[in-house]
Amino acid sequence: MAADGLTYTIEDTANMSTAEIYGKVLIELAEKNNDIVGLSADLAKSTKIGQLAAKHPDRFFNVGIAEQNMFGMAAGLAKSGLTPFVSTFAVFASMRAAEQVRTDIAYQNLNVKIIATHAGTSFGQAGTTHHCTEDLAIMRSFANMTVIAPADGIETANAVQAAYNYKGPVYIRINRGFDKQLYEKSDYGFEIGKAVELHPGTDITVIACGVAAYNAADAANILEKEDGLSVRVINMHTIKPIDKEAIIKAVQETRRIVTFEDHNIMGGLGSAVADVIVESGKGCAFEKVGIPDEYAIIGLPEDLQNHYGFDTNGILAKVREIMGKDFEEDEDWEDEV
Repeated sequence: MAADGLTYTIEDTANMSTAEIYGKVLIELAEKNNDIVGLSADLAKSTKIGQLAAKHPDRFFNVGIAEQNMFGMAAGLAKSGLTPFVSTFAVFASMRAAEQVRTDIAYQNLNVKIIATHAGTSFGQAGTTHHCTEDLAIMRSFANMTVIAPADGIETANAVQAAYNYKGPVYIRINRGFDKQLYEKSDYGFEIGKAVELHPGTDITVIACGVAAYNAADAANILEKEDGLSVRVINMHTIKPIDKEAIIKAVQETRRIVTFEDHNIMGGLGSAVADVIVESGKGCAFEKVGIPDEYAIIGLPEDLQNHYGFDTNGILAKVREIMGKDFEEDEDWEDEV
């Protein structure tokens, strides 16, 4: 049984896409909370918010292909005391309607929940117009906006429930299809702004989010068995507010940090982690892995993960590369800055 009495089982989640899990969680939240309404810009079926439309048609609004208007409507509904859940593709939420999200919602600090699907390269075969490798950078730059990138369906369920209980605008980015199941149960301690350690380690820390989190945990197990490496893996599901304490602790205890994300390396998870490290004044070896400063090539998601190095094999290679580098013999890194 999932948290807060939700009626689907862990076994069910293995047969549902992340978006389908979101749809089911939203229905059950709406059953208990009459303030929840849903909005879609002609993508109710694809984003799975259509499940709410079928169950509560009087609490659902399809605005047509007019994303800017949709977010403006969501702002008005929030001002009237309702809690709007807005669903569209991540590329449309973060870019086509960026001004409305910023000015209508974030600027007024309104209680709107944005569930953006088809994020990163999860719709890789649809081409560049449907890739979304800039949304974390855009959304985390908006004051008042909370930004979450769940690792799997179970974490998505936790994030959606937490978002409802969290007052203020929240952006949750999820993928298009069937994510590998990272968590075996829902009560692992999800909390907005608090990272989750997936694997203990003292040699190096891998910080990942979204689809890369599962791959990082998988790689850590392999590296432990094959290389004798102790790899700490942190699922940084909340990009903003980021868990500074977990990052600084990793710097002090492992001295090597590498981030992995299905997003451009400029402005995303890696940049957020780098900001914390620089501000801390602590020195460490650091690298960012994700989409480089380019538009992603077209292909199936698993092929793009491999191409850009945030699948299991890519993480294995990068960790081995970093661990093979020589560092100064002086173990006291307090004097690095």
